[in-house]
Amino acid sequence: MILLGIETSCDETAAAIVSADRRILAERVRSQMAIHRPFGGVVPELAARAHVERLAPMVEAVLAEAEVSLTDLDAVAVTAGPGLVGALLVGLVSAEALAYAAARPLVALNHLEAHALSPRLADPALDFPYLLLLVSGGHCQLLAVDGVGRYRRLATTIDDAAGEAFDKAAKLLGLGFPGGPAIEAAASGGNRQAVPLPRPLVGSAEPHFSFAGLKTALLRAVEGQRYAVPDLAASFQEAVADCLLDRTRLALARMPGARALVAAGGVAANRRIRARLEELAAQHGLPFVAPPLSLCTDNAAMVAWAGCERLAAGLPGFAPIARPRWPLDPQAEPVRGAGVKA
Repeated sequence: MILLGIETSCDETAAAIVSADRRILAERVRSQMAIHRPFGGVVPELAARAHVERLAPMVEAVLAEAEVSLTDLDAVAVTAGPGLVGALLVGLVSAEALAYAAARPLVALNHLEAHALSPRLADPALDFPYLLLLVSGGHCQLLAVDGVGRYRRLATTIDDAAGEAFDKAAKLLGLGFPGGPAIEAAASGGNRQAVPLPRPLVGSAEPHFSFAGLKTALLRAVEGQRYAVPDLAASFQEAVADCLLDRTRLALARMPGARALVAAGGVAANRRIRARLEELAAQHGLPFVAPPLSLCTDNAAMVAWAGCERLAAGLPGFAPIARPRWPLDPQAEPVRGAGVKA
């Protein structure tokens, strides 16, 4: 089984050809960082226009590199949400046209499911069930992954996602966009204990995350002009890591049957956070699994692989409708506060 995957949910344009035996036959990802950097964040209209310009040549390139034609494909998989509606529509319309031209099934799927299953693309030994920390610019969740299409949300953020907090912290520190890599680079020369920052909800019986108060505390520290930027970055990164570790530890206690601790999403590329999660997994006698860095950030290989997983499990794709918000576990109880990332 060979699938074409298309990803345009935010500011990465991506296409990939992946086989059911876990081979990435061809892959292309183009970032839009240079386009959005002057604005300090992603501009939806600019993102959609860039996808329009880049996607068709990218699909042609991966088909040529994999030496397959449209009719050699078994299906076309595409992200239908969550994400920016205009950006999603570019990928959906393109995927529908390609699937129609090739007379192949269209597998529209949830971007979060692609992240949730991406570690299984890289690690054939990873079996269900596992605890997933899905942590990115738009999402911060703990999910029990019981099987393909079977996800239970154990925790989510009540305000900001960790990746969003990194972006805003980097802006406060004048480090630029995107914030995650910038904070990590600056933190390498700083003292993690230099700045006294809070750890929201750490030690609480409530399972969820919160980063709004931490951002406010960082702002106050910056305004005080008492600390060097590397120390601020290192202290902020460590505070985020402490919050992620504490909430993940609580989730592990509530999922005794987990076979592994898994991390996915853009923030899972952070080396300090990975190291601490690996230590936590070892303390619980579990393997720690995280996809390679190329599969942590948004990409089309994970979309194609999720399509393979769904087809192998006999699960159809969803209706090809652009969804700006799309919870992976629609049965999860609403969280207190805004709960916008649920």
